[in-house]
Parts: sequence; structure tokens; C-alpha cells
Amino acid sequence: MPLRIVNKPLGRLLLEKKAISESQLNRALKVQKEEGGLLGQILLRLKYVTEEQIVVSLATQFGYPYLPLSNCEIESYVIELIPKNLACQYYVVPVDKIDKILTVVMVDPSNKLAIEDIEYVSKCKVQAFVSTATDIKKAIEHYYGSFEEKFERKKTAELSFAKANKTAITEQTPKDTFQDLQPKS
Repeated sequence: MPLRIVNKPLGRLLLEKKAISESQLNRALKVQKEEGGLLGQILLRLKYVTEEQIVVSLATQFGYPYLPLSNCEIESYVIELIPKNLACQYYVVPVDKIDKILTVVMVDPSNKLAIEDIEYVSKCKVQAFVSTATDIKKAIEHYYGSFEEKFERKKTAELSFAKANKTAITEQTPKDTFQDLQPKS
């Protein structure tokens, strides 16, 4: 559940945080107008910002707390609450469990289907934080094993379902979301 949504465009948030200059924003907006695409992806491609700066700004914009995973040590019983296939499908890692509340870190905490699936499988209420796709992928590989190994065994039906959902998401108007920062598989 979002904390507080900030109704400011991504570029404005990055300017206010002094992550980019006005000229860098104008250059990225010009590229976006000429080539299309998402502002966050363009800023990353131009190397004006880091993945973390984009994710922190999106977290602010959409009202989700940010949790870097670099220093987290996660207990094995917590990892076992989410199977590897769900962790890879939704780019999610469980980090803590207190009573019936499971704290997870996700690329896209606004994904209601992912939250519902995790709650069903774990039998816990989910508290979602956001982190970078890079940190989440590293954590998945550290706690679950090779990321690619999971996809080699993935059933065709699951891939079709994921592609259908991804198509529905990408047919929306271009707007930076957490989903846009998830690596394409």
C-alpha cells in the first residue's frame, strides 16, 4: 500500500534532488520527443542518472518506501516463503517476517497480482518496499541460485501468461513505472 503519492513528473523530482541539471533534463526530453520512450530509460541510457536514483524517485512519486538490499542478510525460513519461480517472475525477494506480515522488496510494488500471489503462497499479509532490479536480481541469485536456470525450466504456458500481462502493461500510455526498470527476460 503506497504511503503518499507525489504528483510531480519524474524529471521534476530528479531536478529537485539535484540528480540532474535543467540542461540534462531538456536534452533527455528532446530525445524522448524525437525517439519516443520513457524518460527514466532515456536518462539511464544517457548516463545522467543511476538506476538507484530513478528507483528512489519513482518510489517517491508513487509513495512506496525504498530499501536497498546490499547489506541485507535474509534468514532461510523467510526465503522459503516465496518459491523461486514467483521470485523470478515478479522480481521480488522476501526480507523479513514478523507474525503474519511478510516484508518483501520488489521492482514493482504496485503490481496487485504479484502481491495477491505472494499473499496466497506465503499465507501472510505483504508489506512491499521497492529496490533496484539489479539488487533484486543479485539477491535472487544469491538466495535461490542462478536466475537463468529458472527460465530454462519455465513452462511455455507461464511464459505466454507473462507475455500477455506484459503486453497489457506496455499498451498503456508511456509513463515511467517500476515495471519499466525490470530487466527484460
